[in-house]
Amino acid sequence: MSNVMYDKMWRQTQEALSSLLNKESQKMVAPPRNQVVIFQMLATFYINYVQIFRNLENAYDQIVHPQKRLLIRKILDGVMGRILELKNEMVELELNEFQYFDDVLQDLKLSPQQLDIPIPKYFLKERLEVIKGRENILARILADTGLHLSKVRDPMKGVTPEQAVKFIQIAERARQGRLRATFMRQVFLQERRTREARLLGEKGFSVEAAALRIQKVWRSFHQRQQTKKEREEEMIFLGMSPPVLSHKVSAAVVQAEKVACLRNEVQLRHEEDYREAVVTVTDDLRAVEGLDIQENLRDQIRHWFIECRHLTGNFPEYPNAEEGGSAIIFSNKTLQQVIDDIIAKQKEEEKNEKKKKKKKEKKTKIIKRKEERKERKKEEEEGWKMSPSVFLPTMEEGNNTYKDMWKNKDESWNFLQEYDRELIKEQKRKELESEIRVQVDELMRQELKNLKLAVNREKELPARRGKKKGGEKVSGERAKKGKKGKDKDLTADRTVESLYKELVEEGLLVQALKVSLSDYIGEHSYLGTTLRRVSIEPMPSALDVRQLIALYGILPLGSAAVHEKAPLVKSLLLAGPPGVGKKMLVHAICSETGANLFNLSAANIAGKYPGKSGLQMMLHMVLKVAREFQPSVVWIGDTEKTFYKKVPSTERMIDPKRLKKQLPKILKLLKPNDRILIVGTTHRPFDAELKSFCRVYQKIILVPRPDYASRYVLWKQIIQRSGGVITNTLNVSCLAKVTDGFTQGHIVHVVKGLLTERRVKQQARKPLLTLEFVAALSGMDPVFQEEEDSFKNWYAKTPMGQRRALALTGEKGKKKEKGKKKDKKGKKEKKKK
Repeated sequence: MSNVMYDKMWRQTQEALSSLLNKESQKMVAPPRNQVVIFQMLATFYINYVQIFRNLENAYDQIVHPQKRLLIRKILDGVMGRILELKNEMVELELNEFQYFDDVLQDLKLSPQQLDIPIPKYFLKERLEVIKGRENILARILADTGLHLSKVRDPMKGVTPEQAVKFIQIAERARQGRLRATFMRQVFLQERRTREARLLGEKGFSVEAAALRIQKVWRSFHQRQQTKKEREEEMIFLGMSPPVLSHKVSAAVVQAEKVACLRNEVQLRHEEDYREAVVTVTDDLRAVEGLDIQENLRDQIRHWFIECRHLTGNFPEYPNAEEGGSAIIFSNKTLQQVIDDIIAKQKEEEKNEKKKKKKKEKKTKIIKRKEERKERKKEEEEGWKMSPSVFLPTMEEGNNTYKDMWKNKDESWNFLQEYDRELIKEQKRKELESEIRVQVDELMRQELKNLKLAVNREKELPARRGKKKGGEKVSGERAKKGKKGKDKDLTADRTVESLYKELVEEGLLVQALKVSLSDYIGEHSYLGTTLRRVSIEPMPSALDVRQLIALYGILPLGSAAVHEKAPLVKSLLLAGPPGVGKKMLVHAICSETGANLFNLSAANIAGKYPGKSGLQMMLHMVLKVAREFQPSVVWIGDTEKTFYKKVPSTERMIDPKRLKKQLPKILKLLKPNDRILIVGTTHRPFDAELKSFCRVYQKIILVPRPDYASRYVLWKQIIQRSGGVITNTLNVSCLAKVTDGFTQGHIVHVVKGLLTERRVKQQARKPLLTLEFVAALSGMDPVFQEEEDSFKNWYAKTPMGQRRALALTGEKGKKKEKGKKKDKKGKKEKKKK
């Protein structure tokens, strides 16, 4: 795609964003009261923002103009934050982490695939050098300590000479048996041929009859092949069978990827040129226009002194540097406008003096009470209100900047989409003016003091110092000492690099596996809305889980601007049976954001840093390194062990509950600018104390076994990725149906075990059969329905589950009360008649 095409995409996306912002502002003026209508409104906004997010991410990744990319990045972060805000609103409204938009998607004529949250490529692209450097350091430390060898599988155990001779004998006897069977088969076939030839010789077939029989056999064979080919072509045309070359990448896709790589190289060149231009333009402006700006500011402020003296009889009070200095007075105003403001203020003061200053306290109290009652009534009548957005002003500001600067800009001269020098001058001129204004303010403050001394003979009184007694103000030194005592650095004498190395050597900082979130394969839940209408809570699908991981884990960790302002998620719990991909999702969060992975599982920290002081030192080191090299993920595997109701006798030696009291303290220490996420995984959450468990983990996500649609897609993709070819002899739908209850781990294990290198080579003459996979599954235990129900029952006891249950019972109670009231009214009317 060309520069013009991406500019067009950006323009269309900005138009969609502008109309969406207008709709949202209109809806917020008069929000609906019905919960169903509210959810429909929020869902529509959410889906529209996701579409805008997808387009903006694509545009930001491919547009090469550096100044356009700065604006797109600002709007992109705002859209990401708004998506997270709307998700939080829907969760609070429905009291459920999973939402289903089947009916809304149908109204908007969108497919479920368009609802996927894309992972912005700039999360890794803009930090590529840092991530690679950190990975090299980690690999070097692991190689020096020999820890990387522990990940390599142990070689096969040696055998004794007797066992080796036995294996050779078995193999040789098997080989001789196969040869003998082949020889006997050939003898049998030869005897049959001679017997048939003798019989044919007696009957004496003619040449014409023989030719006729050969034609008949050949034509039937040819017709069968033709019919089979036509049937396959028809199935491919109808979409019932995959195309023959579906596993191969088309030439167009390869070319598009090459063009994208070339555009990324152009991006880097333009970014470097833009940075150099910013430095040179700033220096030129300071040298050429710096003195003129300084003189103009001085003349403007001096004229303000004289006009204030002329109008009020006194010199004005100069604003402090904390308030903004003279920029407050002259912000977007001319000198005449400032003078008019001074005159208007004088008139207002005169009017206020004439009015009565004192009013009776009783009347004010009564008025206040009445106002409070009115406000309460209004709130009760209005019901639901959307919480104010932090990201809407950012998006509106970016949208206005686009309209003013880029919408109607003629760029016919800038074919290569390089930086615009005039725009840099405008931006840096404002920055230079604010920088010079600070210096001018200091000089003009002194000049104002001299004027006051010369004209009015006024002297400034020295500022009073803070008192130290009792409950009054404490001096700055004492306050600082108190803060230092609280936030004491236990490793002040050590470098962060040495702490990093120690954590790697102790096995607390581990290397994340290279897994993308898209590798967590699944399908959408198409019956979610339908089931909820019938008061049946559907189990979430694999893609629903994947979407939550993207929203709660990847987007906030990847963008610092989003993490600081969006609804803060400090901790996340993934609960589900073994093999559903919980650990894979943790590694996917790290891979997609380039985050460090700290392993604080009970089994991993056993015997390390013993005692209370050792535990405190370990956690201090982890948090210090995590903050320094953020984003970071702190993973606690089998986290139910940390919150055991009763520690089993076999695990008392490792003290699994070491972190129980420390985790809430760690959460309190995490601030919005700390991109650190605590992720726990568990397959037995019912073994833990529920209160302390839910107090630590802010968001709880159930990861269930895959449904039929997810299993179908999983079987198909895993077989193809492992080198398998799906033919008519392999019924994927049958496999998906038979494997009900089996997890993703079971399916991957079976496919990898069956599709060896030898079996893949044999597919040309021996295609894959359904029975091969079914036989391999027969020795595995599935996840039964009772186990899944136990997870549902446990989740119903969590704070979110309890709130949802109360909300549902409350709605039923209201309906019953309404019914009773109607019955009573009907009875009264009958009595009157």
